Amino acid sequence: MATDFSLEIQHLRSTFESIRAVTDPEALRATIAELSEQAAAPDLWDDPDAAQAVTSKLSHAQSELERVEKMGERIDDLEALVELGQEEEGADAAAVMADAEEELAAIRKDLGELEVRTLLAGEYDQREAVVSIRAGAGGVDAADFAEMLLRMYLRWAERHGYPTQVLDTSYAEEAGLKSVTFEVKAPYAYGTLSVEAGTHRLVRISPFDNQGRRQTSFAAVEVIPLIEQTDHIDIPENEIKVDVFRSSGPGGQSVNTTDSAVRMTHIPTGIVVSMQNEKSQIQNRAAALRVLQSRLLLVRQQEENAAKKALAGDVKASWGDQMRSYVLQPYQMVKDLRTEHESGNPSAVFDGEIDDFIDAGIRWRKSQQQQAATV
Repeated sequence: MATDFSLEIQHLRSTFESIRAVTDPEALRATIAELSEQAAAPDLWDDPDAAQAVTSKLSHAQSELERVEKMGERIDDLEALVELGQEEEGADAAAVMADAEEELAAIRKDLGELEVRTLLAGEYDQREAVVSIRAGAGGVDAADFAEMLLRMYLRWAERHGYPTQVLDTSYAEEAGLKSVTFEVKAPYAYGTLSVEAGTHRLVRISPFDNQGRRQTSFAAVEVIPLIEQTDHIDIPENEIKVDVFRSSGPGGQSVNTTDSAVRMTHIPTGIVVSMQNEKSQIQNRAAALRVLQSRLLLVRQQEENAAKKALAGDVKASWGDQMRSYVLQPYQMVKDLRTEHESGNPSAVFDGEIDDFIDAGIRWRKSQQQQAATV
């Protein structure tokens, strides 16, 4: 059936106008002007952390504005292309309309991604993210699975050009990781990756089982927003217990030669943070404090929302502990049990192709919040 381009373009414009209203290009331009003025200050780099925050926010705002403006131009160009195709005849018309079909599909996809970004409106969604992965039940297979998930997220970040930094790594005895913590240093990393939090399940023929039996293993993913200087999460020194120890890991690392690793315990809550990937105890202590503050920030948010959650009910799904299954045997399938989104290519997923899962998760979360608000 021939595509009704008039109707399709009408739908595109309607969706685009909704996105434009939420994005507010005029407000973005004002933000860009303000940040550009801050970035031009001669003393900007006297405080490298603050300077990096300003330049990162400026780059993100400019990118967001460019994406919105370019999308409007692409829809206009598509309309012009369709008009041109309708004026042509024969083979020339068919070629132009084929190009229009291809561009229509590309705009639909990119507009969908842009629409998902407008759903990230939570209090901390704009923040950078701290992600922790912990091996669960399943022995050495679970530790190996934790390492597979680490690579998946690092490859995802790499595909998007997002800087990452591994803060702490605890290696398992035989293979893989007991746990790992890393930062994703990009605006909206928390809002984007927060839908990845939960229990992940792997089913495969275990490479560590000499009888070639199928093994099910689990890993837990935690995502928290990175602390910012404006958050004012003050922790009295008497509420923190600090232990130092020698870093562990593959032999030959210079970090193994001194007591540089830091374990920080927040006594009132029992939250424990370990850092060992920096060579200096001072650097590890600073990183541990930053992650501890971030976790306490999330605790504070959860406490503030406790009354609302009690009234609205728990918006988490009720399928059990796992939120996504990665099945490699007896068939190939990755399936999110909340959204029903699935892929028959686990290799691509483990190589960082998880945007479709993330987008589906963000839409699912928004629908759950809307349902809870109507109760």
